Amino acid sequence: MTQTYAPDAAQMRTTERRAEVVILGGGSTGEAFAAALRRLDSDVGITIVERELLGGECSYFACMPSKALLRPAEIVAAARIAPGAAEALTGELDVERVFWWRDQVTDELDDSSQVRWIENLDVRLVRGDGQVLAPGVVAVDGDMLRYDHLVFATGTSAAIPPIPGLADVEYWTNREATQTREIPERLAVLGGGVVGLELGQFFQRMGSAVTLIEAETRVLPRLPEAAGTAMAEALGNDGIDVRVGARAAGVEQSAAGIQISLEDSGVVEVDRLLVATGRTPNILGLGLEQLADVEATRTGITVDDTMRAGEGVWAIGDVNGIGLLTHGGKYQARIAAINVAGGNARADHSAVPSVAYTDPQVAVAGRTEGDDLVSSTWKVNATARAAAHERPKRPGFLAVYADPARRVLVGAVAVGPEAGEWIGQVNLAIKAKISVDVLRDTIQAYPTFSEAIFFAVRDLPIEAVGTAGLRVEAARRMQT
Repeated sequence: MTQTYAPDAAQMRTTERRAEVVILGGGSTGEAFAAALRRLDSDVGITIVERELLGGECSYFACMPSKALLRPAEIVAAARIAPGAAEALTGELDVERVFWWRDQVTDELDDSSQVRWIENLDVRLVRGDGQVLAPGVVAVDGDMLRYDHLVFATGTSAAIPPIPGLADVEYWTNREATQTREIPERLAVLGGGVVGLELGQFFQRMGSAVTLIEAETRVLPRLPEAAGTAMAEALGNDGIDVRVGARAAGVEQSAAGIQISLEDSGVVEVDRLLVATGRTPNILGLGLEQLADVEATRTGITVDDTMRAGEGVWAIGDVNGIGLLTHGGKYQARIAAINVAGGNARADHSAVPSVAYTDPQVAVAGRTEGDDLVSSTWKVNATARAAAHERPKRPGFLAVYADPARRVLVGAVAVGPEAGEWIGQVNLAIKAKISVDVLRDTIQAYPTFSEAIFFAVRDLPIEAVGTAGLRVEAARRMQT
């Protein structure tokens, strides 16, 4: 039977009746909310409850360490296909120095600088597990905290599939993989999403023999098919054994390593297994049952477009399941902070970019599906920048998706060098609803990869109008 708790005023830590905000979760989203709210309200009491490292998953076990690990091997791979630079390479990657750089980026798992930062914002940190005892009261290891607003920013954890035998072997998730000091001789990556591709490519380039196993018919199954096709080719060129449509039926430990039995496709034997099959929201043990108007599903805590989950309750970042992206969580943190401070802000998720930091990068923005859309694709290696960037020119593309009725872009997907940087221009166009005509009349620097944006937008099957449109049509006729 569910127990209820009636707060005793004598037990309450806070005696002054200023407004109090408690944030469960001190990752990048929780920190962003605290900073945004403090900018809006200098008097409100703000408490962050964090059971691990302040800065969270992204800072120590995901975004930052993985990018630090990827960078050295990416530089060497680029040099090997650049005439002149290739001839200058005389050695191999220094594994220990690669790990050393990772450790610098993650402050060797020391969150002291993060603690000093929030203290300077007059934000209190309480270490421990927070649980709602009753509306208005959170307990942290017996310490009672009163709140007027409660913010859930508890993030997600690696989802572990129910594969027979998996629980009986030692396997990695992103946490172990990004903090290891080991380069296994043979590595299997279970999952062909962004995490699996990034870490699989890293270990392959560092010397592991990598087998990537994806149950769907292509890698990056949630992205447009062309992106998955391009990345499967790139990973194959790196030497990764990419197996799609391959579902793990069982896992067991053997004298020679870990054996993964695949449905209809034999056995893969490796020294290490990395499980990268998605994420699950951290909602268990939070006391959500004490909040009658708060709803949670298997994808997370339900919120409206103000990030409100219930009366005085908010959920931001990965825990609400809207989009598992650090920058998306920080955006939601700003929206929620405005509303907690008495404003009226609503989130617009129509233009949220995402990037896979593989080589080449894969970047997506907005909506790329729908019978109401038209699209156009331009090959990145057809830009002048590609000719000067690398030899041989590797395949890549930019596809743009537009609403012909409104004459605006609604989505894009790019595969190519630093795609995550130049997709930002397209994301802004989507967000600001800039017309196709203006984009066609925009001058792109030469030679840059951004020229692909002009060519792709130019070739959209949307009739040109106005003075800018006439110039575009004239240029098209001259080229053809």
